[in-house]
Amino acid sequence: MKKAVIAVFDVGKTNKKLFLFDENYRIVFERVARFVETTDEDGDPCENLDSLRLSVFDSLQEVFRKDEYDIRAIHFSTYGASLVYVDEDGKAIAPLYNYLKPYPEELLENFYQKYGGRDQLASETASPVLGSLNSAMQLYRLKQEQPEVFRKTKYALHLPQYLSSLITGRFYSDITSIGCHTHLWDYGRNIYHRWVEEEGISEKLAPLVASDQVFPALFPGNRIVVGPGLHDSSAALIPYLLNFHEPFVLVSTGTWCISFNPFNTTPLSRTELLNDCLCYMQYGGTPVKASRIFAGYIHEAEVKRMASHFNTSSSRYRQLKFDSSYLTLFSEEQFDKPFPECDLSEFDTDEEAYHALMAYLVMLQKRSTELVSRNSGVKRIFVDGGFSKNSIYMNFLSAAFPDMEVFGASMPQATAIGTALAIHKAWNRKAVPTDLIELKYYAAPVGKS
Repeated sequence: MKKAVIAVFDVGKTNKKLFLFDENYRIVFERVARFVETTDEDGDPCENLDSLRLSVFDSLQEVFRKDEYDIRAIHFSTYGASLVYVDEDGKAIAPLYNYLKPYPEELLENFYQKYGGRDQLASETASPVLGSLNSAMQLYRLKQEQPEVFRKTKYALHLPQYLSSLITGRFYSDITSIGCHTHLWDYGRNIYHRWVEEEGISEKLAPLVASDQVFPALFPGNRIVVGPGLHDSSAALIPYLLNFHEPFVLVSTGTWCISFNPFNTTPLSRTELLNDCLCYMQYGGTPVKASRIFAGYIHEAEVKRMASHFNTSSSRYRQLKFDSSYLTLFSEEQFDKPFPECDLSEFDTDEEAYHALMAYLVMLQKRSTELVSRNSGVKRIFVDGGFSKNSIYMNFLSAAFPDMEVFGASMPQATAIGTALAIHKAWNRKAVPTDLIELKYYAAPVGKS
């Protein structure tokens, strides 16, 4: 008997993954692809959209040939701030511009002057001013600099919805992409911002559909359903929302460490916006307040510096265990300057230096997480990603939040599983498993006397 599965494409900037999950959300097949970037008309690097499109079809053909699987659904999640401009036939007519592409300052100034200033737009759309990372600004730029391409554009689709359209032949928008640091969505009025209408941008946006809605695949003679696609950060939150109903903050750690609070509904303050807070949209259509720091990047750079200074291997620091005698390092007074500016010769051993680095990063994390957790009834912090396995980080974090329950969370491929869970009812005959997330509790440590 064939095994019922869902095919999930999890498209990151570097790795493009395809998973098959069975009805218990176990991975039964995995494929990973990487593509060489191409360049846009200015010579700036950008996603190779042709390679990505062909890879989707090649991957599906491969799994369709596997007789042991009954593919019932297909869904997509991708990185955000990425727009594909398509014509009437759904063909891409411009590059997939990189969200790191420099944005012309004069164009930005003209835009914000016209629509109330940076602070007002940031507050109303729940996003800091981020240039090309505000994906609507990419579309605004296209209109100003390439009016002919703008005219020919039937729809500007976020990348998840573009990939979904390849399989369904239909065009739609999804709130998790529309609502995530795009400058498109007015969070106070819960509709598109007025500038979107005034600039004629709304005409280029496909109809909004529910994140759990499904559509028939174009392939003849099948009953496969296809989801509309999700923003990857919103997808990664779904397993936690389905498994835990008491208020929590999820600290997702990687290059960026992002604190998500789905239980904080207060509007973003100017202070929060200036401290890099923003709102995401969860798949149910309600806001998720989030803050972020560049902690993973700092960690990687400082570990290399440490390994060089102490003449050891970077891999050594992955094996270090927490030593509670270093708890005294965790204090605001300890860091009168950022750790990267510290002279490593101030430390007697590399173990002390590494504990000091982690204390510094957790101090930054405490400030960042408190921006979104304050006065929201949160009593639990879940940490996933790389730092969740770092005992020094986790023990310092539990010391930083003694009134909270702090857990390291382990769930392989959280984004892909969340993407599958979003359309669970459309393909899966079983109940959502309650054991998808493995938790490890960290009690607040006590220093050695």
